[in-house]
Amino acid sequence: MSINVRSEIRPLKKVLLQRPGNELEQLVPSYLEQLLFDDIPYLRGAQAEHDAFAQTLRGQGVEVVYLSELTAQTLADDRALQKQFVRDFIHRSGCVADSYRDALTEVLLAQPSAEALVRKTMTGVRFDELPQFGVSSLAALRSDRTHFVLDPIPNLYFTRDPFASIGRGVSLHHMYSFTRSRETIYSDYILHYHPDYAGKVPFYYTPDEPFTLEGGDILNLSADTIAVGISQRTMPEAVERLAQNIFKDEASEIRRVLAFDIPSTRAFMHLDTVLTQIDVDKFLIHPNILDSLYIYALEPGKNGAVKAQRLDKTAEEALAEAVGVDRVKLLRCGGGDQIAAQREQWNDGSNTLCIRPGTVIAYDRNYVTNALLEAEGVEVLKIPSGELSRGRGGPRCMSMPLLRE
Repeated sequence: MSINVRSEIRPLKKVLLQRPGNELEQLVPSYLEQLLFDDIPYLRGAQAEHDAFAQTLRGQGVEVVYLSELTAQTLADDRALQKQFVRDFIHRSGCVADSYRDALTEVLLAQPSAEALVRKTMTGVRFDELPQFGVSSLAALRSDRTHFVLDPIPNLYFTRDPFASIGRGVSLHHMYSFTRSRETIYSDYILHYHPDYAGKVPFYYTPDEPFTLEGGDILNLSADTIAVGISQRTMPEAVERLAQNIFKDEASEIRRVLAFDIPSTRAFMHLDTVLTQIDVDKFLIHPNILDSLYIYALEPGKNGAVKAQRLDKTAEEALAEAVGVDRVKLLRCGGGDQIAAQREQWNDGSNTLCIRPGTVIAYDRNYVTNALLEAEGVEVLKIPSGELSRGRGGPRCMSMPLLRE
């Protein structure tokens, strides 16, 4: 199968990453809030750290593929598809005026290769790069010509969010922020036109849905159960719509969706920033969500409807039932120290990527949490994180599993 992910912990076989590129070099202080960054990562440092992440995965026998390379393969040697891609990309950008639409199209289509075209859409285009865009345009007269006609997309190295693998299918998302809405176009074209995926993957959600949903909120707990966070980025209506679409697919094994209602804050932006599975019976959790956590179960109802009910169960009980064990152990990020928990949560201490049961990749900087995991018998493969962590996402955020055993 092109996509096969029925667990958070089964041995990882193939994963999608995106190496940080020149889009990070376009970050300036005045753009940080708009582009959802708190700081400016040092590109060379971020690339070195990301290469170490990729090499750690390869060292564990995982095939690594890259978003930009798959998109370039999709568009290669097909000029008509490249033109369609550029039209779609400009349309999704939303704020491109008629006065410079043609000039922007010319810049993008003039790139020397499909890979260069893809990279240019990621890096962004400034006014001073547009050909023959002169004094007749009010936008040119009014703007600093180093401002962007097409904003960079610096969040791309977090491949978890634009789409999610769910069983043998995918959900392609309506992103929470307009800034990130263009990110879905790359996976959209790969899944629809790349020969390895075209016509082989059912879609359970698309960006045309009116409600926001992001991949960091989706956890594959077992072959028949997924968890979805109701969070800052994912709306309850989206969870219900996703469940309905999955239940309609008779080939899907998934018959239950657990909705975890977590605080709607940037620090807890997705479910996987506060909860990740690390072994058959172990989860890593941020302790601050436990007192206010509500869990709902969604199951197939009559006539294609979804039946939802609030569960009168603890997180331990609900997760144990979902993964098919008698009991699960919730390991607290920060090891019970409130200061350490808040500090390491900010640097994604709860956001680990499981390679196989009992083996995870984690940021080296979260040493309190990592020591706790190791004391519980979990193998922690530590990766450098001084620059990558500035984007507010951890190893799970930076990876989209395509195949698990």
